[in-house]
Amino acid sequence: MKKTRRTVQLGFLALTLVAVFALKENAERWCPFGGVEALYTYVTEGNMVCSLGTSNFFLLGGVLAMTLLVRRAFCGYMCPIGTISEMVRSLARRAGLPEIRVGQRVDRVLGAAKYAVLGLILYTTWRAGELMFRGYDPCYALISRHGADITVWAYVVAGAIVAVSLFVSLPFCRWFCPLAAVLTPFSRVGLTRVRRDPALCTGCRRCSAACPMEIPVDQLTQVSRASCLSCLNCVEACPHREKHAITWGAAGWLGRRWPQAALVGVVLVCTTGAVWGSYALPLPSFRKTRGTAVAEYATVDLKVEHLTCRGRANLFVWYLDRDDLFRVPGYLKIEAWPSPSVADVRISYDPRETNVATIQQAITEPYYNLSEDRWLPSPFRIEGYDPLELGLEEAGAPPVDP
Repeated sequence: MKKTRRTVQLGFLALTLVAVFALKENAERWCPFGGVEALYTYVTEGNMVCSLGTSNFFLLGGVLAMTLLVRRAFCGYMCPIGTISEMVRSLARRAGLPEIRVGQRVDRVLGAAKYAVLGLILYTTWRAGELMFRGYDPCYALISRHGADITVWAYVVAGAIVAVSLFVSLPFCRWFCPLAAVLTPFSRVGLTRVRRDPALCTGCRRCSAACPMEIPVDQLTQVSRASCLSCLNCVEACPHREKHAITWGAAGWLGRRWPQAALVGVVLVCTTGAVWGSYALPLPSFRKTRGTAVAEYATVDLKVEHLTCRGRANLFVWYLDRDDLFRVPGYLKIEAWPSPSVADVRISYDPRETNVATIQQAITEPYYNLSEDRWLPSPFRIEGYDPLELGLEEAGAPPVDP
């Protein structure tokens, strides 16, 4: 069981490292906690916090579904910080370093810290509309290719996690992880449980000693603690597991004894489903509407360069709201998928008021700032559209008179 879990852990860790360092992907867009951070801004303003995408929502949904089925298996099988922390403790154990068990009372007190961390992160992020704790995030330090926005504190925190992990099992996951605070209520009502049969148990306490979360399995008939990772270390450690002294599974007709393969299957299905959903249902990560929606409207899909983030998307809207010769009248709805390369943009408009040519000109033409007496060139370029080479007849209908 432990070998299977370690294989899954290393597989997800390798996938993360390859995506970040070899494929140069933005791993932040695949972090489930990003969905928590971005939720308020997306609901209230229609756009994402910079560097995040709607894929974060799909991954968050997949992880929540996983948690409802197999408890905090994300933490025990997928999280890179948890994997590295466990590897450090495993190496320290082989080197002969003792393990410190903190006890239930201390564990509960320290465990409250993750709710304070969660509250502080969400308050500052939602208030500022930016990822204020990015520079301190040890996970971001791992998945960001060490960008300029990382402070030395991110490495200090990461170093502290590694140092404490030499002696304590999963300190960050147990006490400080904000995602763990989000998953706790879902894990508490999770479908599957570890169950101990008192009639078959000999009281050897090996199950409790094997638990990385220090759950007193030997004192419980079923593990309902939200901190359970479904790691199944306790099941593997039991000398009477063949007699089913300790089992893992659901309740009733769903079966009290599930194989570990079922757990791994749930993890893979939820993760794959979330990734597939993000591509099959690509929600825009930036939305703005001007005016009142009309019964009949037209849409145009554009490929726009240099629309890289939320800030640039707001600038993009500013050029469409211009009040000069290239003004775009009537109703507008902008849906955008900002990207470091070329962004997809869908613009809905009232065809009785404007047309594609007018919209393209507004996006690309410079704006004259009367108060500063200077021209402001547009940073945006549209693939397939060049105002210097294409006449208005080729680009579309003539602009509508203001």
